[in-house]
This record gives sequence, structure tokens and C-alpha cells, in this order.
Amino acid sequence: MADSAGIQQGSPAIGAAGLVPAAPGAGGTEGSGAAGGSARIAVKKAQLRSSPRPKKLEKLGVYSSCKAEGACKCNGWKSQNPPPTPPRTDQQSNTVNLQEPCRSCSHTLGDHVTHLENVSEEEMNRLLGIVLDVEYLYTCVHKEEDADTKQVYFSLFKLLRKSILQMGKPMLEAQESPPFEKPSIEQGVNNFVQYKFSHLPSKERQTIMELAKMFLNQINYWQLETPSQRRQRVANDDVAGYKANYTRWLCYCNVPQFCDSLPQFETTQIFGRTLLRSVFTVMRKQLLEQARQEKDKLPPEKRTLILTHFPKFLSMLEEEVYSHSSPIWSQDFLAGASGGQIPIHTVISAPPVARPLYYSTSPVSVDPSTCGSVSPARKTASALEPNPVGEKRKPSEPLNHEENKRPRVVGDIPMELINEVMATIADPAAIPETSLLSAHSARDEAARLEERRGVIEFHVIGNSLNQKPNKRILMWLVGLQNVFSHQLPRMPKEYITRLVFDPKHKTLSLIKDGRVIGGICFRMFPSQGFTEIVFCAVTSNEQVKGYGTHLMNHLKEYHIKHEILNFLTYADEYAIGYFKKQGFSKDIKVPKAKYVGYIKDYEGATLMGCELNPSIPYTEFSVIIKKQKEIIKKLIERKQAQIRKVYPGLSCFKEGVRQIPIESIPGIRETGWKPVGKGKELKDPDQLYSALKTILQHVKSHQNAWPFMEPVKKTEAPGYYQVIRFPMDLKTMSERLKSRYYTTRKLFMADMQRIFTNCREYNPPESEYYKCANLLEKFFYTKIKEAGLIEK
Repeated sequence: MADSAGIQQGSPAIGAAGLVPAAPGAGGTEGSGAAGGSARIAVKKAQLRSSPRPKKLEKLGVYSSCKAEGACKCNGWKSQNPPPTPPRTDQQSNTVNLQEPCRSCSHTLGDHVTHLENVSEEEMNRLLGIVLDVEYLYTCVHKEEDADTKQVYFSLFKLLRKSILQMGKPMLEAQESPPFEKPSIEQGVNNFVQYKFSHLPSKERQTIMELAKMFLNQINYWQLETPSQRRQRVANDDVAGYKANYTRWLCYCNVPQFCDSLPQFETTQIFGRTLLRSVFTVMRKQLLEQARQEKDKLPPEKRTLILTHFPKFLSMLEEEVYSHSSPIWSQDFLAGASGGQIPIHTVISAPPVARPLYYSTSPVSVDPSTCGSVSPARKTASALEPNPVGEKRKPSEPLNHEENKRPRVVGDIPMELINEVMATIADPAAIPETSLLSAHSARDEAARLEERRGVIEFHVIGNSLNQKPNKRILMWLVGLQNVFSHQLPRMPKEYITRLVFDPKHKTLSLIKDGRVIGGICFRMFPSQGFTEIVFCAVTSNEQVKGYGTHLMNHLKEYHIKHEILNFLTYADEYAIGYFKKQGFSKDIKVPKAKYVGYIKDYEGATLMGCELNPSIPYTEFSVIIKKQKEIIKKLIERKQAQIRKVYPGLSCFKEGVRQIPIESIPGIRETGWKPVGKGKELKDPDQLYSALKTILQHVKSHQNAWPFMEPVKKTEAPGYYQVIRFPMDLKTMSERLKSRYYTTRKLFMADMQRIFTNCREYNPPESEYYKCANLLEKFFYTKIKEAGLIEK
């Protein structure tokens, strides 16, 4: 392969020294090596710079405009008798004739290089380096197949070409210059180590620092997938944002590795969490997979570090990368913190390994022969996943640093104690091995662990009439059709096939060992604010493993990302229990007018709905609850250790006493118990008015308040006032509030309760009005408790 061939595909390697990067290079065979291309370019530059000055002038003349009189417009000297094939550098003649005419303008070579007569040797060598970079980029432009990458190469080619003509330094013209986001990835990882592991002894902390260094090395030499490949894999991602970062990465990090005329930056120093989020999930999976494959080739001292500690480190870091409120991304995170910053960046320049191993950023393997030409940009393997749900959603708002600084627990528990407990929970040494699960593990814990180990994958797929059919997706759709047909025998097979392959439907598929073992088929109605779940099944021999719960959790996060917060489904008698466990209820919160005529009624099935909370990370929800339980358990254990006095048991019940006040139990107050008030009555009329006005506004703006906004009209509800003797509505309550009728909270609550009672008395339980009353009543009491007017 020629020296100017494209860059070898691949990414960082696990080698004899552990996780170390492989430098990009030219050539498409393993024999050439990933570092070979850069080395060959450096050799060619050294040979050219050691050539006689006339030879250098000839090379620069090709890229220099003609300076002859008469305003010649020729922008480069071209030999009239070029050799049929470029001779080897060491065989080229040193004889150069400056009087040889140009094939384009007929002026001599000397007329093209007059501006170089008094140029120093150092400046001429700099220009010659740019010349070779221009030639290399020219080859890359012609070999590159990806349109976005080709455009960047061509822009850099023109920039370097212009630098030779003007004898200037290449300066990238951009609206903003590095760094592009603060804090940087490197700073975020430093903060993560400080945040989670600062309490560890020095030896254990040194291990964590080694893991952090390895991770940063991987990021710096990781090859990004092209925007077009990412669009096919993550259909609804922020395409413009990723394309902008991809272009910056090419210009400032990737291309400068082999075109040293351009300024080079480390990826971890100029990019932040946005770029890290776009690569973390796939990168983590493939790093761990490669580590498992190469475990026998690792030295013993590195094997435990990479196979045992590194996965735990990445799992903990993943939570902070995708968390909505992680403090490690605050620019002032370390302000006032004890201890200095960990100098991770000091080891980024790791030595190359003898035999690098490469990763692919795509989870699907491909035949190398189908990849086309390679180039300095990453040529990822597959455009398979339209929308992988493994991608965590982005926060809708930027982080609020003030909120991050707030204590985790509000109350009389000292923050020092909370930090100490949290340090115990977060200690890697205390993380249980994942091979065994306790009897109290969450339903989806086993499935979550299998996903992290790469045993199972989740993909949102669907048929398309606009895009070229993808063989793997079509095979998965056939597999889903088979699973649904076997698990739902009462459904006609033709009906299942029609919906699974209907372009309006999508399916969240569960893949294990390359085959489909389950899925949820659904149709989204964005304009109506809900999604209909059509089929949900897991193949029989893979059930009772938590896959169904984990499937639904992924589906919930997928819909939160797409701002659809309601599910509707018709469940048969066998599925009602499953849907109840997933948060579904027979109380439908979507107004009937929104879904009638949009979804199909199923005879003998029950309509169930689920409202999503956008603040809940559903795939990690059980982990969060588990951590909260662990924290409470530790706090209780510490409190019990402090209370050493043993009181005699209560004997009053043997004497016939049936009830005693809680506060009379010996030692109860020493445990921290305090009597709960019955709810405060605001004596200040203005305070009471303000609190009741706020509550009433919340109730009136609720989605289920529409039946109660105004008095019931006799024409719309005949006989209503014969049944309901004391009618009430929200408009009347607003008027009473303005007139200061509500002098106590009890009056206000009585009127509100009358609204719900009247509705249930007049309307049948299956009516929509009856359901609205129940839901609004729950919401009202939530708000009145939040205001402190009644006890929680």
C-alpha cells in the first residue's frame, strides 16, 4: 500500500504495559502497524529537509504562485516532462534547472520561487513539512467515502495550501477556539476521583489514579464514528451537536497526529461531558470486552487491575457521566476542597506497544472487505442501530451548581456523618461481586448486570420505507415476530406480522448472543401525548430473569428522552400483574378525548395506563433505592451503637392497659424520635390567604381539573341539583378566596372535598368524571401536605 494511504482502523490497545494508546498511521495491514503511517511521513519529511536547496525550491515551486511580470495567475509550477511514475526519494537526481519552463504558464521555475531566495533554511523546512501534509491530505480527500469527513479534509487541505502561498502559519478559522466545554473531560475525571475516593488510604487511592490515567489515555486515542454512522445508529440524537464536535475533533486532535503542521490538542483537555456522553457507553462496553478477550496476554500485575477494578471504576464513572445532578461537572467543584488535583495528565504520553489490538466502536462485527477505503477518520463498522436505548438521556437544563452544593440530608444529622457513610457505600472494596445476587435483589438487577457485561443489548428498531433495508434489522424484526407469535398464541400471526413490520410502529428489542429473545412493540402518538404498547413478550426459556422489567425501564427512559410521558395498553388477564409491577394502573390519566379513535380496542382486555416521571432514571432506579436503603441502614447501625442503655420491657399491657402515648415509652426520645404535629393553622390572615391561593392555583392548572372549573349547567346534567344539595366548583372557591371567606384552612378543605364528594355521588365509578375526581383529590392533598397545613 502506498505511503499516502489512509489511516489504519482501530482504537487504543490493551498490551503488555496495560491499557496504552496506539498512534494512528497509514497502511491497511497489520504488518504495517498503526504507527507506521506517521513514522513514514516523518521519514519523508526528514529526507526532504536534508535535500540540497535547489531540490527544496523545486518542491516548493509546485505550490508557489508565479511572480513573473504581467500579473501571471499560475498558482504552481508544473514540469513539462514529469516522470511516468514518481521515483523513490533516494533515487531522485539532485540536478534542478531553475530555467525549466512551467507547463501551465511557460514561465520558469525561478519565477515561481523568487520570494524564497532570502528565506532561511529553518523557514524553508517548515514550508516543506506543510507541503507533505498537503499531499497526504490530498490523498485522504480522494480516498475518503464519508461526505462529512471528506469536507473537513478538503477544508484543511485548502488551509495548508493557502499557508504555503502566503508563507504563513496555518490558523484554523472558527467561531470559538479550544477548549470547547468546561470543565474538560480530564478535569471531570479528576473531580470524580476526588469526589468518590479521596477518603481511601494512599495505596488504594494510587490504584484508582492508575485506572483514571488508563481511561484518559483511551479517550485521547479513541477514534470517533462519523456523523452519518451515528445518525444511523442513534436516529434521534443531537445530530448538529455531534457533527460540530466531530469536526473539532478532526481538526484539533485527529488530523494533527499525522499532519504536524497543524496545532494538536488532547481530546480530554478541550472537550467536556457532551463528547464523553456520546462515546462512553459504546467505549466502555468494547474496552471491557477486549480486556476479557486478551486477559491471557496481560501481565499478572495488570490482570487484576484491568479485569476486576477497571469495570467497577467505569460503572461508578458512568453514573456521574449521565447523572442530572453530579457535582463533578461543576467548574468550582474543587474550590475549598482539601487536597490538590490529581496530575493524571502527566502520563498521557504512554509508550507505544509492540503489537497493538484494535477496537471497533460498533457493537456489530463486519466484513473488512465491505468497509471501503480507510482514512485518518474513524471508519466504524456498522450503521445498524437506529436508536440504542443504552444511551442515557441528556439533562433538559444545565447543572445548577448551587443545588449541587446543598447537603444530601436535611435535618439534624451532621454532614460529616453523611459523608462518612457515603464514603463507605462508595468504597470499591465494599462493592459486592456481581456473580451472585442476594434474595433481596431488585427484579431487574440480574438483567442490568448482564447488560453491563455485554451479555444482552437493547435496540429500538423498526421497518422503514425511506431507507435502504438493513439485513440485520430485518432479521431482528423476523425474530421479534416469532417471539410475539409463540408467546401470544391468541393473537393472529398475520396481525402480529403486520404491526411489527409497520413503519409507524417501533420495537424495543432485547438481543442476547446475537438473537432476539424479547421485545416491546409500540406506536408513538406525539401530538396526543401518549404511546400505545401493542405487544410485550420475552421468550419462555429466558423468563424470570428480570428481562421484562429491564425492557420496560429502557422503554420509559426512551420515551422521557422523546418527551412522551404516558403509556396506554390493553392487557389481558395474564398480563395485568406484570403491568401493575411496572407502574401501570386502571386509573387512566390521559383524557379520553386524547386516545379515543387512536388506539384499537381489544375484546376481553383491560385498558391500563402509566404516567412517567421525567426526573426518575428508571434503568438505575432500583440501584438508587438500594443505595438509600444502605445509607439508612448504616445510619441506624451507628445510632444503635450510640444507644447502649437497655430499658426493661413494657409491663403495663399485662395489667390491662390497651393504649399508651408513644412518648411515654422509655428511651424513645433518645433514639431521635420527635412527636409529629397535627398540622399548623396559620393565624396570620395574609399568610393563610397566600398559602390557599397557591394551592388553588395548582389545583386549577392540573390536567384533571377541567370538569370542576365552573358550576354544573342544568342543561348538561339534568337532575343534578335534585341529587346534589350543596354544589361546589373551583370558580366559586376562587370568588370565596378573594372575598376572604376562608378564615381557616378547614373551611377551604371542606369546600374542596365537597367538589370530589359531589362528583362521586352523581357519576358512576367507570365514568371519566369519577376518575378525574379521584386523581385531583390525591393531587390536592399532596399540595396541602407540602404547605404544612395538615400532617404528612
